[in-house]
Amino acid sequence: MNLELRKVAIRDICFDTENKIADGCLHVDPKALEELILEDSRVKAVSFDIARPGESVRIVPVKDVIEPRAKLEGGETFPGLFSEDMGEAGSGITYALSGCAVTTTGPIVGFQEGVIDMSGPCTEYTVYSQLNHLVMILEKQEYIDQHDHEVVVRLAGIKAAKYLATLAFDCREYETETYEWKAIGEKYAEYPQLPKVVYVYNCMAQGLLHDTYFYGRDAKVMVPTMITPLEVMDGALISGNCVSPGSKTTTWMHQNNAVIQELFERHGKEINFMGIVLNPLMTTLKEKFRDRMLTVRQVKMLGADGVLISQEGFGNPTTDLMIVCQELENAGIKTVIITNEDAGMDGMSESLPDSVQEANAIVSTGNSNATVMLPAMEKTIGNLKEVERVCGGNVTSIQEDGRLLLEIHGIMGSHNLQGNTKLGAITV
Repeated sequence: MNLELRKVAIRDICFDTENKIADGCLHVDPKALEELILEDSRVKAVSFDIARPGESVRIVPVKDVIEPRAKLEGGETFPGLFSEDMGEAGSGITYALSGCAVTTTGPIVGFQEGVIDMSGPCTEYTVYSQLNHLVMILEKQEYIDQHDHEVVVRLAGIKAAKYLATLAFDCREYETETYEWKAIGEKYAEYPQLPKVVYVYNCMAQGLLHDTYFYGRDAKVMVPTMITPLEVMDGALISGNCVSPGSKTTTWMHQNNAVIQELFERHGKEINFMGIVLNPLMTTLKEKFRDRMLTVRQVKMLGADGVLISQEGFGNPTTDLMIVCQELENAGIKTVIITNEDAGMDGMSESLPDSVQEANAIVSTGNSNATVMLPAMEKTIGNLKEVERVCGGNVTSIQEDGRLLLEIHGIMGSHNLQGNTKLGAITV
């Protein structure tokens, strides 16, 4: 399996009467894009706005962030979303519009959408502040319930991102990254002197607007499954959840998974990256114990000497993280976990809801309960009042002078658990 990822750098976005990419600027015809989104009869109205790095702009409530990607040849990006039949993702040529994103907002879907500021102290907490955002403000039809509302917003964002990425097909200036993924036997023999490392990729699959979609299908119907990192880059995984915005894995975070990027960087030098086991985070103990067994079995089948496990969400998903780590360590497989901490505003509370003695190598992405005062912005895209229902916000968040007092897990991507974050923690 070979994937060529062609990254077209987008340095600006502007509205125009046609859709094109010219001199690093993504020109968007909002009327044409509106017609595309209104093909879904469940959408009552849609409009678009632009947010650029450094501007005094706040986007809230943010539902999803998506990097525009489209397949030139070798299958399709975001397979399984818009058709019943699908090919395998992860091969051929894919174009990506790097430096920009389609970002969805509008009336809040759940209660855990978040905030992105394009300037001010928020930029120190999230990589999203560095992107040029085409913001989609979507309003559903009155008869659409909360769960279908999530579906409408999710599909609209992906549809727009895929459509805009096709504009790159005519571009002649791009950065190329080429990836090869060999069969397990070949990989096993490729670097016999290096430790074999597997990535256990936890993803939300809990219902109640806490879901991930794999090839367009709800992860709740999955069991732990071996996948390739190239599938992830091609949009086989997309976000459909409303977990804490700080730790939420948006579609952009799946596409640009920092753990995968780091494992590729070290492959053949320090480690032999053997593959990924995708582990859906379920709700009941019976499902958690089943998935622990199946995950550990597949890790062993891949011949792992070591494992890296990333988390998503907080609360009961920490149990999945810990029991898988425990089982792997007891099997002699060295395991490192990535998790955030919920240690209270003063940092003195118990930071994890579950733990095991075997979890002795932990990478922390910071205390999500720490607070930050964000300055007033000149412009808000969306509805600032929704901050009162955002996870990390409350009815006293909006100050009289327009400032915003927020726990950092109200900021989209602030303590991303795939490592795409600026936060961490040290032992003192």
